[in-house]
Amino acid sequence: MELYTVFMFVDAHAHITHENIADREEEFLQRAAQHHIVAIVNVCTDSESLAKGLALTERHRWVFNAAAVTPHDVETLGETFFSEVAACARERKVVAVGETGLDYHYKELSKELQHKFLLKHLELAKETSLPLIFHCREAFHDLFSMTGGIDSAMLHCFTGSKEEAKGCIDRGWMVSFSGIVTFKNSAALREMAAFVPLESMLIETDAPYLAPQSKRGMVNEPANVTEVAHVIASIKGVTTEDVGNITARNAAKLFGFPKHVVCA
Repeated sequence: MELYTVFMFVDAHAHITHENIADREEEFLQRAAQHHIVAIVNVCTDSESLAKGLALTERHRWVFNAAAVTPHDVETLGETFFSEVAACARERKVVAVGETGLDYHYKELSKELQHKFLLKHLELAKETSLPLIFHCREAFHDLFSMTGGIDSAMLHCFTGSKEEAKGCIDRGWMVSFSGIVTFKNSAALREMAAFVPLESMLIETDAPYLAPQSKRGMVNEPANVTEVAHVIASIKGVTTEDVGNITARNAAKLFGFPKHVVCA
């Protein structure tokens, strides 16, 4: 395995302009930099988080935004927020369309509307040549059947089966692991982390959610992505720095980060 003299991490999926962060973005970014995090993909899911994300990127060149209507919000935000997402995508103000996808866990969510807006996001990504960030819960069969030909994507916060992981890999998608992989009761997910090659892997926090084992019950933040990397490193039998560097370069390739972020 290639060795690096400088190590780095990318948090491939966080919500640092989410209302639950309560204007702690600058504090979080300072700690992230101290932990060698060189890029954060800030996922915006409504007008307020998107506006704050765009302003944050003006101050910090290593924060990049993605945006979409989540499967949980298609009924309330679908028609209004999607137009903002589309405008930002066409103006290259975001590095990805997402998180979009399907969630069948909550039975009250309309499958029909989820399908409608997933297709709208797929068309937008094709039009703008942007990668996709997928959310999928208990809906892999339909997600796979609806996304034929999509090869530039990540499956965020993966918690699925070996078959589902292989389905992502076979399509050329990145499989992203969050703090869930560190939980004491997540042995099955650690088996998936062992199965997925580092070359097909990303790491994320999903902040402010899913704080890793050592910080359970706390507000999650991008600095904690290093704990995800450490657990995966122990599973793979490599160093934490190796996990950081390889997944950082995977993220740079997927999202098209400029050279000032991750050196080749």
